[in-house]
Formats: sequence, structure tokens, C-alpha cells
Amino acid sequence: MTEPRRPAKKAAMRDVLAEAAFELFLERGFEQTTVDDIVARAGVGRRSFFRYFPSKEDAVFPDHERCLADMTAFLETADDAEPVGAVCDAARIVLRMYAANPEFSVQRYRLTREVPGLRTYELSVVRRYERTLAGYLERRCDGTRDGALRAEVIAASVVAAHNNSLRSWLRSGGDGDAEAAVDHALGLVRETWGSTVGHPAAPASPTAPTAPTAPTAPAAESEVIVMVAPKGAPMWRVVQSIETAFGEG
Repeated sequence: MTEPRRPAKKAAMRDVLAEAAFELFLERGFEQTTVDDIVARAGVGRRSFFRYFPSKEDAVFPDHERCLADMTAFLETADDAEPVGAVCDAARIVLRMYAANPEFSVQRYRLTREVPGLRTYELSVVRRYERTLAGYLERRCDGTRDGALRAEVIAASVVAAHNNSLRSWLRSGGDGDAEAAVDHALGLVRETWGSTVGHPAAPASPTAPTAPTAPTAPAAESEVIVMVAPKGAPMWRVVQSIETAFGEG
């Protein structure tokens, strides 16, 4: 029988609980592990667990709250930076969190793939990152044409590029250079969107009427694609559907 840990200092208690929880999830399975099992392994009471984690799912992702806070703080000081470059740099904060402990990150990725509830929880965490990036871009796009839409699409693109490379690295077991792969993917985002943010739309001139022009016939090869998405669908899913419709998926 594994001896319970001695209660740690309050500053480290969150990490102790998370470590105990993850050990048990790997040993017994997520569904088979209870909060009572976790606190027994950590050597503390149930109240201590719920002081730090609202649920078992939260204990699987103990570092995301801190990472989200770091990302938010970074973007709050990036008002003079090139906007798309700033959100790409913010996404790298998440990458560094994963790369700091490759073994844990790979194990968590595998566990998340096995437990549907954890996958759903992870998607909600990803959406919070995406909303943080979009909120920053919305402020920087203020006064530009389609600013809010542009912010959502760029944020979704950054998250999709980051996660594609990150998950490839996790599936490989942590082999290779995750930072180089993510840098390459984010470079594509910057090439596509880097010059489209932060430039106010030119106001229409109230004078100097323009000369009438003949109507232009629509291009012979033009097509209109209409896509319907459920309300509240994550932007990355909308972008993915658009890419698939255009044959780019």
C-alpha cells in the first residue's frame, strides 16, 4: 500500500494534489479514481481538494489556469506590438508549458484521448485560450472593416496552427523539436494575416462623386458557398468547415 504524502506547504498543495490525482488516474483509470482516493494519497482532507479543484477533471489540467493568466498578462502589455505577431507569441506560452514537462504532457494527452469527458473538458480549455486571443485582436481591430470577424478568424487560425503541431509532437511521444514545428505553423498564420490587422478602413469621401461605371458581369467561375453552423460552435470548427468546403481540408 502506498504511504500518503505528508501535507505540503499551502503554496505547493495544488501541485501535490494534482500529482497524486494523476498518479492514480494512470494506475487505476480516471473513472475508477475518486476524490477520496486522491486526498488519501496526498495526505489531506476533501476540503483541501475542493479548495483548489472544482472537479477531478480540473486536476488533470492544473497548469492551464496559470498559463491562461500568463497569456492574459502578456497581451495586456502588447498594445504596441504587431497584433498577429503578438497573438502568435502568446500561443507560444502554451507550448512552453507543455514542453517544460514532456513526460507528463504525453501521458496526459494519452489519458485525454481515452476518456471522453476529459476530451470535452480540454476543448473547453482551448476555447478559453481562443477567446483570450480574439478579445485582444478585437481591441486592436477596433475601427477596421469586419474587425470582430477578423479577430475571431485569426484567433481560430492561431489556435488551429498551434494545436496541430503540438498534438503531432504529443502523438510522437515527445520526440523532435516541438518549438520548431509550432514556429513553422504560426509562420503560416503570420504570412496570411500579418498585414490585415491594425489598419483602419479609409472613410468614404463625402464629396467628389464618382463617375458611373458599367455593371460588371460576375466571373464565370465564381461560386457561392453557404454554410450553416449551430449557435455557439467553436470558431475553429467553423474555419475547418470552410476550409473543407473550399477543398483545403
